[in-house]
Amino acid sequence: MKVLLIKDVYKLGRAGDVKKVADGFGRNYLLPHGLAVLAVPGALKQAEYIRKTASAQRDRLNQELSEVARQLEGLKLFFPAKAGETGKLYGSITTAMIAEAIEKTAGVKVDRREIDSQPIKTLGVHTARIRLTVDLLPEITLLVHREGEAPESAYTAEVAAEPEEVGEFAELEAELQAEEAEAEAEAEAEVEGEGETEEPAAEA
Repeated sequence: MKVLLIKDVYKLGRAGDVKKVADGFGRNYLLPHGLAVLAVPGALKQAEYIRKTASAQRDRLNQELSEVARQLEGLKLFFPAKAGETGKLYGSITTAMIAEAIEKTAGVKVDRREIDSQPIKTLGVHTARIRLTVDLLPEITLLVHREGEAPESAYTAEVAAEPEEVGEFAELEAELQAEEAEAEAEAEAEVEGEGETEEPAAEA
């Protein structure tokens, strides 16, 4: 389906863009969350107005949050954790835990939903982006180390793949990563673009 974005959508596009998306993604996420409307002729007449209004609001937010972005960019957070011999954690590091660590370390309160990270389940060095705005995406480093060891041990942590995870989930994970990378690349390529742009619909 074709939709007109009425708000910026991370890794998809900016308000005022027309996108072709998978029907399920449009019906189940974009439309009910008020992020887009169907790209019917009546709605398309409002595209330029939506684009200009959103641009002014985006500029204001970028200015307001630029100092926060500078504080977060390159921030390192340390997470001591219990882990097995393979390096797999007994539990996981969640976005809620990351948000709490950011507030304690940098004094910045971040909504966990703004943190672009899957639950971390292994020792080692991981990264996450904070979605302040479509333009401000500071990247932070997460060092997950074994309890009782120095935080720097995260850099040399050896993690063995769990056999049951490799077969069952590898294909799905690879597909999701490929779709995410494609969406991100297309969104970045269209940062300066205006008017109607289309993306191939995701295969069901």
